[in-house]
Amino acid sequence: MQRLLIVEDEPALRRALTINLRARSYEVVPVGDGAAALRAAATSPPDLVVVDLGLPDMDGIEVIAGLRGWSTVPIIVLSARDSQAEKVRALDAGADDYVTKPFGMDEFVARVRAALRRADIPQLSTGPVVTTPEFTLDLASKRAQREGVEVKLTPTEWHLVEALVRHPGMLVAGTQLLAEVWGPGFEKETNYLRVYFAQIRRKLEADPSQPRHFVTEPGLGYRFEP
Repeated sequence: MQRLLIVEDEPALRRALTINLRARSYEVVPVGDGAAALRAAATSPPDLVVVDLGLPDMDGIEVIAGLRGWSTVPIIVLSARDSQAEKVRALDAGADDYVTKPFGMDEFVARVRAALRRADIPQLSTGPVVTTPEFTLDLASKRAQREGVEVKLTPTEWHLVEALVRHPGMLVAGTQLLAEVWGPGFEKETNYLRVYFAQIRRKLEADPSQPRHFVTEPGLGYRFEP
C-alpha cells in the first residue's frame, strides 16, 4: 500500500482528502503544519507528499526544500495561490505538480496516480540522516555536526553537499553541480567549486588536505564517500 503524506491546515479539506484517498486504497498520513510534515517524512518516508503553501508555522516552500534535501519523493502542491509567480516558485523549489483550489477530487486523484507512476527514481537509501566517522548530516533539518559539535554550513555549501550525498559513491560532474547550484551559464566557473569544496572540507573533514568523504576527480567532478 502506497503511503501519502497530506500537509493541509484546513481540517475539513484534510479530512476530505484523507477519506477519498483511503477509499482508493492508499495509506494516508494527514498533518496540519510543516514541522509535523518533516517529522513524519523523516520517521516513515512517504511515497508521495501533498503540501499546502499557506501553513501556520512555515511556508510550504520550506517544507518542499526540507524534503528535497534528502528525498526525491513526488510532491504535489495544493494551494489557493494561483499566480504564475507562485507556481514557478514552488516548481523551482522542487515540486512536481501544482493544483489550485478549488479543485475536482477526481482530477486530483488522477494527478496523484500520475505522479506515483513517474516516481521511478530511487530515494536516498540512507534516509535524511547521513553518518560518517567524522560528521553527521541531518538533511531534513539542514544541520551538521562534527564530533558532536554543530557546524554551520552556508546555503550554497548545503546545496553542494546535498547534490553529492544524494548519490553516494557516484561521480557528479562539475558542470552538473555548477548548473544545479548556480544555474545555467555557470558551467565554466570551476573555481567556484574549488573554493566552496575547500570550505566544506575545512568544516567537515578530519584532514582537509587529504579528504576522505568529499573527493575530487580531477577534470571530471566530485564524489561523496560515506
